Amino acid sequence: MTRTEFRFLDRLRVRWAEIDAQKIVFNGHYLMYFDTAIAGYWRALALPYAQTMERLAGDLFVRKSTVEYEASARYDDMLDVGIRCTRIGNSSILFSAAVFRQDALLVSGELVYVFADPHTQTAKPVPPALRAVLLGFEAGEAMLELRVGGWDSLGAHALAIRTEVFIDEQRIPMEMEWDEADRSCVHAVAFNRLGMAVATGRLLQDAPQVARIGRMASMQAVRGSGVGRRVLEALMRVARERGDTQVLLHAQTSASTFYARAGFVPRGPVFDEAGIAHVEMTRSL
Repeated sequence: MTRTEFRFLDRLRVRWAEIDAQKIVFNGHYLMYFDTAIAGYWRALALPYAQTMERLAGDLFVRKSTVEYEASARYDDMLDVGIRCTRIGNSSILFSAAVFRQDALLVSGELVYVFADPHTQTAKPVPPALRAVLLGFEAGEAMLELRVGGWDSLGAHALAIRTEVFIDEQRIPMEMEWDEADRSCVHAVAFNRLGMAVATGRLLQDAPQVARIGRMASMQAVRGSGVGRRVLEALMRVARERGDTQVLLHAQTSASTFYARAGFVPRGPVFDEAGIAHVEMTRSL
């Protein structure tokens, strides 16, 4: 088993609490590593787990776990945990898992899940939509569809995400979140393979040849998966195609690193906006 067999790898660092009296990772923690990586796998599929299972009227229950130990991980090791959907039966899904330190295989295993009624835990057939997503991911297919358009076509989807992120999560007053600009600006919304909207942002014309990006929001369950970057790139592409030469935005300071990785640089001091610290950032197109 090698790293190249896995499209998805989840990186982690061994913590002090995970080693035992032999100064190696306690054997039972590798199942926790697998489980943590499975959560990352769902993010890579752009599928918020709880909402997805609710939509599919079922849930996944572990039927069997196996672990084979080749070598030991130690405190402070950087590990990559690979997860791959290996087989889908009528109601069962088999995932292969492996823990690597660089290219060295330390631990391998298999996890068998059964798709079942969440109340009775009675097995049900794996839904065709879920089967298609899993097989598509392993085949290298894209997990997101980016749609760009106006408020009439995308407003309902953007509204749902922004309500969840800005109003419910960040407690921004509703009257500060909505404005007339929504009706005239360009919106981008990312949809997963089940048609669920998972991230959004908007593009305004701030001045001649100067674009402003705002209202960037991703569902919590998919943050860190790259979906926000896809929305940002879609909006910058629209700005570039219409002839803008510069784009600016007001970034929450907690998100400034995200924008810096996309080439934005801060301009001016930190300021308060809706009770949250922001900094203006800009980049050339």
